[in-house]
Amino acid sequence: MRAIWTGAISFGLVSIPISLYPATKREDLKFRLLRAGDLSPVNYKRVAEADGKEVPWDKIVKGYEYEKGKYVVINDEDFKRVDVEATQTVDIIEFVKLAEVDPLLFSKPYYMEVRKGGDKAYALLRQSLSESGKIAIAKVVIKIRQHLAAIKPQERGLMLEIMHFPEELLDASDFKQPAGAPCAKGEIAMAKQLIESMSVAWDASAFKDDYHAMLEKVVEQKLQHKGEKATAPPKQKATNVIDLASVLQASIKNAQTKKTATAKRTRKAA
Repeated sequence: MRAIWTGAISFGLVSIPISLYPATKREDLKFRLLRAGDLSPVNYKRVAEADGKEVPWDKIVKGYEYEKGKYVVINDEDFKRVDVEATQTVDIIEFVKLAEVDPLLFSKPYYMEVRKGGDKAYALLRQSLSESGKIAIAKVVIKIRQHLAAIKPQERGLMLEIMHFPEELLDASDFKQPAGAPCAKGEIAMAKQLIESMSVAWDASAFKDDYHAMLEKVVEQKLQHKGEKATAPPKQKATNVIDLASVLQASIKNAQTKKTATAKRTRKAA
């Protein structure tokens, strides 16, 4: 895999050469827009709203809408004035406890691979972060954009996780809060019992992208049976929860039954 960025971690007088690699991938099925009559691909055109005419690339500029329908043009020279110097370093600003950082701030992870000559310092930073329970907060310029980032210990290596700036998060108080009387002690006890009955050791491999798998299956069926109408699985009807206590009781019984069945299958497999 090709590195998306190469540079160094910098803190104090320490410099650790590293390369960044994406830590996640998403393989969505790609679809084209087609004309229904002959399945000819439909292409996009850059059309001006004022007269409906197509606009060539060399006549297109970028504009900021400061009022409805009113724009100010921002050209390449304007963007250069706010361009942040790309220093090719992940500049560590401070170290903080992971528990003190709002999880909503974390956005996109990258693997940090150590480059030649940086093994000892890399291992030292990873172990120090791991034993202290802290992460490094840094700034880094990738391509032309400056990012807030966190450096975290991950197994035997380090992760760089791009972060949102705090002002990018919406205030939770802007959203509707639950109304009504406090929950009864009995209901809380049953809810905790349900949580306990559904609690298992975390196994990430147990979770798959069901939507992606079902969409692939639909495509395969279409290819095998061209012209036939695909049948959709029946949907479960939504029900309104009226008696919370009885629903909790039924949920607990159902969860316990499932847990017992899973345990039996595991013992048979062993």
